[in-house]
Amino acid sequence: MMRSMFSAISGLRAHQTWMDVIGNNIANVNTTGFKVGRVRFTDILSQLVRGASGPTEQRGGINPLQIGLGAVVGAVDTIHTQGALQLTGKPSDLAIQGDGFFVVSDGSQTLYTRDGAFDIGSDLRLVNPSNGFYVLGWQADANGNVDTAGPVGPITIPIGQQLDAVPTTQITVQGNLDANQDTAATPPHYVTKVSVVDSQGKRHEFYILFEKTAANTWNYTLQEDDPRTTTTEDDPEFDLGGTTTGTLVFDADGNLDLAASTIGAVDLDATAGGAGTVSVTPDFSRLTQLAAPSTANAAANGAPAGSLTTFTVSQSGEVLGIYSNGVTKVIGQIALALFTNPGGLMKVGGNAYLPTVNSGEPIVGPADSGGRGKIASGYLEMSNVDLAQEFTSMIMAQRGFQANSRVITTSDEVLQELVNLRR
Repeated sequence: MMRSMFSAISGLRAHQTWMDVIGNNIANVNTTGFKVGRVRFTDILSQLVRGASGPTEQRGGINPLQIGLGAVVGAVDTIHTQGALQLTGKPSDLAIQGDGFFVVSDGSQTLYTRDGAFDIGSDLRLVNPSNGFYVLGWQADANGNVDTAGPVGPITIPIGQQLDAVPTTQITVQGNLDANQDTAATPPHYVTKVSVVDSQGKRHEFYILFEKTAANTWNYTLQEDDPRTTTTEDDPEFDLGGTTTGTLVFDADGNLDLAASTIGAVDLDATAGGAGTVSVTPDFSRLTQLAAPSTANAAANGAPAGSLTTFTVSQSGEVLGIYSNGVTKVIGQIALALFTNPGGLMKVGGNAYLPTVNSGEPIVGPADSGGRGKIASGYLEMSNVDLAQEFTSMIMAQRGFQANSRVITTSDEVLQELVNLRR
């Protein structure tokens, strides 16, 4: 009778632990990035009453006779399945689609989390405002290059930072010139406009005129005025110099023959306004001549001065700064960590984990590589707790606890009958 009571007591303890885990799961049903816990029971060492014996010529074998001594909690597993993503629209809210973890720091140690509810702190660093953990990654250099092989550190997002003007150094013309264009028509046969930026960030516009002179041959001219209007659009601070005319020759397939074409450098002269002169050779290599309407258009790089107004994060974790002048520039990259056995991580509160000897060492690198998963900006990962499963488990734990308590009361009644034999 005493064995049954002690076995039932162990069952009560085990089911009480199960209820504790269920209660914790339900309490964290709305905790960002929370991963559900699962209890696994094991039996306690059984008492051997009679050993086993093998078969003989006269009789068969006998199995061992054992009486179990109860149950114990063998493990409380953390189930790292993907949680659903909740749209927030806030660019600093980040969710991981995959197996990776954000790398964060509390100033004394490096921790790992799935909670991406980040914001920009007063020191312009990316931080989790609920616990003060800095988000770690790599800062970009002045040219937007990121060295992901270097050590990780806090990421600074310098909102309001001034970006100097970037003068135009490249003009690209792409699209199509109509192969059916009649050479006898009054030129120009097609006109497109391009905007360039001088060294002081001022914008200037000019026009590119195309005239078909023969089969597969076009002349182009660069000028400040729009030939389609009678108004002179003189820009007193800007002049075109150098080679402002050229010839474009296309092959039989409609592709530009660069060797047969004549394309020279043009001077973008803004010295009258106090800026400098930049010599640029237009790139016509993407231009075609096909039997379709003319769609040629020109674009130039360069941008006026601006300041960082907001940012976004790409799927690969690149922090892209968006400036008031329309320029987008890489200012950093968020690091993700991958573990061989994430179930071996130790929870330390604040939605954070620490590695253990059984989790393996963190494999840190950029997102969208090495199986770390992608980053979704403007989303948060919800808890992976399934309430239907938890309520079902609660019923099972309750019944298990109740059944074990009945074993104790029944054993007590049997012992009472044994005591009453003396009467």
